Amino acid sequence: MSKGEKHHRHEHHLRRCCGCLASCLLALVLVVAFVALVVYLALRPSKPSFYLQDLQLRRPITVGDPSLSASAQVTLASRNPNGRVGVHYKRLDVFVTYRDQPITAPVSLPPQYQGHRDVTVWSPVLAAEAVPVAAYVADAMKQDVAAGFVALQVKVDGRIKWKVGSWVSGSYHLFVSCPAMLSAAGGFGSGSNFTLSALKFAQPTGCSVEV
Repeated sequence: MSKGEKHHRHEHHLRRCCGCLASCLLALVLVVAFVALVVYLALRPSKPSFYLQDLQLRRPITVGDPSLSASAQVTLASRNPNGRVGVHYKRLDVFVTYRDQPITAPVSLPPQYQGHRDVTVWSPVLAAEAVPVAAYVADAMKQDVAAGFVALQVKVDGRIKWKVGSWVSGSYHLFVSCPAMLSAAGGFGSGSNFTLSALKFAQPTGCSVEV
């Protein structure tokens, strides 16, 4: 056998070994992915439940022209309904909206792991100074106060992961919306400024959750 033929056979053998190794690695990855998928589908994790327990104004809401200042402490509770699946809250940003417009700056909650059927409670303070709003928003809030109520929304935007044993899933988008109905005893002000006083949270409410 010539030197060239030996070299050719060596390269052919090397390519076959590399091909077998690549095939084995690919098969291993597919098996792991398949097992993870089977576990995930078998357990079928349910999305966490959120509840708005309280919303307390730390000072009256002031409506300017065209801006709004507010400060409130909200109490949010989350329950993991799964008996075998944990929830990693990787990122949670909480803010308040009125007529689909943010009226407080987002506040980031610390990352949290929630065990099986556990309940977690957060009480962040949400505030903003002179947040620009459309003119119709300020007018609508004054009209709501005159009608005796103000309907806000406490929203949570974040990312979560599922945990089953030592296996952790990829990241999923979490969006929560909690209605907050406030009873309005009245407001006062002059010119373009208007201060809302005696706004009280009506009752705890359930929240819509999208994952």
